[in-house]
Amino acid sequence: MRASRLISVVLLLQAREAMTAAELARELEVSERTVYRDVLALSAAGVPVYADRGRAGGYRLLGGYRTRLTGLTRDEAEALFLAGLPGPAGDMGLADAVASAELKVLAALPPALRDAPARAGQRFHLDVPGWFRDASPPPRLAELARAVWGDRVVELRYRRGDGEVVRRVEPYGLVLKSGTWYLVARVGDGMRTYRVDRVVDVAPSGGTFDRDEGFDLGGYWGEQAEAFLRSMQRTRVRVRLSPAGLRALRSAPETPFGYAEATAAAGAPDGDGWVVTWLPIESVDVAYDLVLRLGPEVEVLDPPELRGRVAAAAARLAELYGGPGGGREGHERTGDGQR
Repeated sequence: MRASRLISVVLLLQAREAMTAAELARELEVSERTVYRDVLALSAAGVPVYADRGRAGGYRLLGGYRTRLTGLTRDEAEALFLAGLPGPAGDMGLADAVASAELKVLAALPPALRDAPARAGQRFHLDVPGWFRDASPPPRLAELARAVWGDRVVELRYRRGDGEVVRRVEPYGLVLKSGTWYLVARVGDGMRTYRVDRVVDVAPSGGTFDRDEGFDLGGYWGEQAEAFLRSMQRTRVRVRLSPAGLRALRSAPETPFGYAEATAAAGAPDGDGWVVTWLPIESVDVAYDLVLRLGPEVEVLDPPELRGRVAAAAARLAELYGGPGGGREGHERTGDGQR
């Protein structure tokens, strides 16, 4: 535990050049007294850490001191962040960098830990693409990844609808969502999102761009994904839901915000625990499929079109399964389903 913390102190001072004892204590979640003891231990071990006195003082590493992990290059160190995703890293053209980085890390491990890669590989595997989908990477993904790493302006030829458009973009990042790659890029004064499998061609546009270091790719993607899902919820249906039906909305893919919004809009439960509420959903057709799946745990109140369709489906089901014989042809079937 302490050895890990001592390494963290060195890495923090490398990254930030100078930090006070209070700042180190907050970062490491320890007391300032512990920081003082850790600094003394590092000095005794030969790490050139020293303290600047005064109000602007703090701990520093002498003479640009750096720890080294068997000579990792910048590309390899960056690729390490993707080492847990060998498939996506390979898709972006980083397979060799990841393999080289893994070898260097393995060489730096003590003998007792050199089985770590094998143990992890035996226990975890990431299969990113969805079922029944082409697992091969989009043709232009590696080119876009290089442009993202190098902050290089590129010109995209992009397939949209029945035609193609050309856009000059500043590629900020790549996102892998459910087996589909997306490019997030600045176009003019705003950010845009493009599906990489629709990129027909990538051409250098000359020069690099100044990246906004305050841009949060994860935050941007989360906001855009939620806005996209909400834009699909164009229809509202009024329903009665049993307690089981309300719980089932948690995992219904048709209503990503359905459970929270249905719960918030629900009236007081009746004597059996059923509630009346409004449910946001993409369309009447999607609502019809959801209601059939929930079966007797939901009653449609509005719109009349949907209620009528569900009533007709219920009548057909009653005809198939109703009666002591199990329907019109039930008496002709044996217990094993044979006539």
